[in-house]
Amino acid sequence: MAGRFVRASKYRHVFGKSTRREFCYDNLHISRNAWDTNLIKANPEYLSVNWESGGGGAFAVVPLNERGKLPDQIPLFRGHTATVLDTDWNPFNDRIISSASDDGKVFIWQVPEDFTLYTDAEEVPSVAPVSRLAGHSRKVGQVLFNPAAESILASASGDLTIKLWDITTGQAALSLKHADIVQSLSWSANGALLVTTSRDKKLRVWDVRQQTPAHEYPGHEGAKNSRAVWLGEHNRIATTGFSRMSERQLALWEPGRKDPIGGFNSLDSISGICMPFWDDGSNCLYLAGKGDGNIRYFEYENDKFEFLSEYKSADPQRGVAFLPRRGINVHENEVMRGFKTINDSYIEPISFTVPRRAETFQSDIFPPAIGLKPAFSAKDWLDGKTGVPPKIDLESIYEGNAPVEVPADYKPFVVAPAPAPVAAPAPKKESSEPAPVAYRAPPTVTDQKASISSMANKYQDNEESSDDDGDDAETSSFEEVARPTPRTSAPVRSVPKAASPVAASTPTFTKPPSPVKPPQASPPISRATPAATPPSSSSAEVPLLKEIKELLEHQNKIIGAQSDKISAQSDIISVLAAEVETLKKRVGPGSQEQSERIRQLELELEEARS
Repeated sequence: MAGRFVRASKYRHVFGKSTRREFCYDNLHISRNAWDTNLIKANPEYLSVNWESGGGGAFAVVPLNERGKLPDQIPLFRGHTATVLDTDWNPFNDRIISSASDDGKVFIWQVPEDFTLYTDAEEVPSVAPVSRLAGHSRKVGQVLFNPAAESILASASGDLTIKLWDITTGQAALSLKHADIVQSLSWSANGALLVTTSRDKKLRVWDVRQQTPAHEYPGHEGAKNSRAVWLGEHNRIATTGFSRMSERQLALWEPGRKDPIGGFNSLDSISGICMPFWDDGSNCLYLAGKGDGNIRYFEYENDKFEFLSEYKSADPQRGVAFLPRRGINVHENEVMRGFKTINDSYIEPISFTVPRRAETFQSDIFPPAIGLKPAFSAKDWLDGKTGVPPKIDLESIYEGNAPVEVPADYKPFVVAPAPAPVAAPAPKKESSEPAPVAYRAPPTVTDQKASISSMANKYQDNEESSDDDGDDAETSSFEEVARPTPRTSAPVRSVPKAASPVAASTPTFTKPPSPVKPPQASPPISRATPAATPPSSSSAEVPLLKEIKELLEHQNKIIGAQSDKISAQSDIISVLAAEVETLKKRVGPGSQEQSERIRQLELELEEARS
């Protein structure tokens, strides 16, 4: 019985739409470095790409509105002396970006105003960094901005440390020491906690400002890399990794609990790493496989990941990035937009939309999103403040106005959906129980009697109601229905023409019932009047018989003519058949075309005969 019911969800029909290549970002040289990062990052204005270049590391910044085949020579962001391994955009300033490199440096860059890839200069200029953060002794593999505090950046290095930078001062305020190389990191929504996965197969949740791990658990047991992502404002963490049998796994964690909720769930046995991405607006988790072309998405509900659907593609991806929610297209009911690298030469946008026919703003699938205003400054965060940044109402963006801020403590899936499913079914169950009792009883007894009596009153004559004294209501209604004398007024008029036979015939029909029921003499007289009409109808049947004879004669003539035509057609068919036989004799066996023609003529003859 459980399989018959479908789980209700607003995002159950979300599907991914690919983009034709002429509308992709083509002619790119994406880095082929084997370090495990996403290779690309996106914000509502730009797309950063780790670039394959010689003579030092570089990355490119592509404006999202410049699609198609890009120029062969574009301005690159140069400054590193080794390969760029990772980049990350400032969540509160779309023109600020950080980069991590194999040279052990972290650089801060600012995209020039009116930046474009198309230039008329003979030598394409490069962009220089605005700040250099030095402190790591080995390569820096990941960089990630704090989602709540302004100008706080985390960088993970091969020297087994994570440094927390204030990019305005260029100083590393905090440092987190690990036992092995960090493979991934993710911030909580309020920027107070940081979750990391490392090569020692441990999952750690850090109280960053205390510089100590608050929780530490054994993670995925596989030898390949694992990833972790914080589920936004939920106190949950999702991890992807491998089992000892090299099966890809997905797990859900609660900080403070040693084992994952529901255990480690196997996905498949593909060898590529799963890159997790969380959408806090729709409560959906997207898993993009590195090396395959599929992107699965799940909905988080009741401490479970409910599988929604899967975007399938034959083109494998090495890098994937998703747009912040404030940059999606609400006019097209787009809930997420991703970017995937294909063949290390171009990037394809993928739009995940909810199919709806309404052309108005869909507030149920577009809760407020985090805007460009941080919750507090870097100094306040270092002093111990926590909080979620203020959000913007996406309906204001839909209408083309300036973003409108809403309170920072707004919880989209706690306020709206919680009362709806609880309050709605309660009255329905109460009303459904008494409804059938009150509905089935009245029509079977009272309503039918009332309808019968009302119909009888409509067609009841006033004269009969006064004459019938002791009769029931049912007898009067039957007399009214079985009384057709006023409708047969035309044959009654023929009575005076044949008065003598009627008078002679009437006593023979009225005498037998009179001795049986003497008090009811008046009703049989009134009912005998239609019995006297048959002798008068015999005189009216004479012209009708003449008309019937004429019709029969006319039909006989038509039938004779048709039989003559049929006989003529049969003669023609016999002649054609004889000609076909003579042709067969003359031609002999003949060629295949002739035999087919003869067979076609025979089929036509059979159709004509039928």
